[in-house]
Amino acid sequence: MNLAETLALPPLSRDLTRVESALHRSVASQDRFLGDVAAHLMEAGGKRIRPALTLCAAYAASSLAGPSTEGAVTGAVAVELVHLGSLYHDDVIDEAATRRGVPSVNARWSNIVAILAGDYLLARASSLAASLGADVAGLLAATIGELCRGQVLELQHLFDVDRTEEGYCSAIEGKTASLFATSCRIGGMVSGADEPTLDALARFGFHLGMCFQIVDDVLDITASDAELGKPAGQDIAEGVYTLPVIYAIAASPDLRELLGHPVDSEQQARARQLATADGAVEAALGVARDHAAKADEALVGADGLDTNVSDALRRLVAGLVTRDS
Repeated sequence: MNLAETLALPPLSRDLTRVESALHRSVASQDRFLGDVAAHLMEAGGKRIRPALTLCAAYAASSLAGPSTEGAVTGAVAVELVHLGSLYHDDVIDEAATRRGVPSVNARWSNIVAILAGDYLLARASSLAASLGADVAGLLAATIGELCRGQVLELQHLFDVDRTEEGYCSAIEGKTASLFATSCRIGGMVSGADEPTLDALARFGFHLGMCFQIVDDVLDITASDAELGKPAGQDIAEGVYTLPVIYAIAASPDLRELLGHPVDSEQQARARQLATADGAVEAALGVARDHAAKADEALVGADGLDTNVSDALRRLVAGLVTRDS
């Protein structure tokens, strides 16, 4: 999905270019090695959906008067740095070999380098948030805590064939939806939006994040390596049983018996086949669509938001729930 094309907001493409330049400046270091490692995944690209949400929330709260303020760009950079830092740590946890079609930092250098570089990105994000005020800094710090909570909760249920839907949802609320919500709230905060508007923007971001993660988890068992930019079926291989797999386990004794421990490539392929049968994928997408509807409702029910921006964000939601097609 091309965000600028989907959202079709005149200032967005140029503002995302500003964000990209600021991202690279933010990780520059007198230590050339640290700077290179910190910029590694940044240079591999990415959707930049979180900074785009910050920019769009700022547009929505300020009637799309023109290019984003420096505060909105700084907020957008901060949330993307948190996301990138979390990816460095995730790849160590997952022992991932690739990310975004390039070698992961841990594979190219080492786990220690990846962890320290991830910490550096989080530190740079915190510094930028502090420059926007104590309220933004406090919000971002709390969000980093939520990311950790979600990841730890997920790790507690690796290879758990009895993982519940409630446990899954709690984990992705922390590791994904919280940062989406914060991305939107920060955009409103730097634009002076009132509390009801901030709550509406955060609610939109939260449900969008839930939808995004569920669809992403569906794609992990339905898409190809080339479509994902990383090996497909990795969640099953790593023992992370996501919503479609949870539904499929409940309906398939064969899948329950197959899982619960590490699997080889042949077993992984069989597990993906079983997980995509008997309506499990469609049931998971139904939950994603429910969150998409709630994200839509958050914007429709909010006063004081620019109508053109709200409509654009609703197009983004509609595009996310069709990513599997």
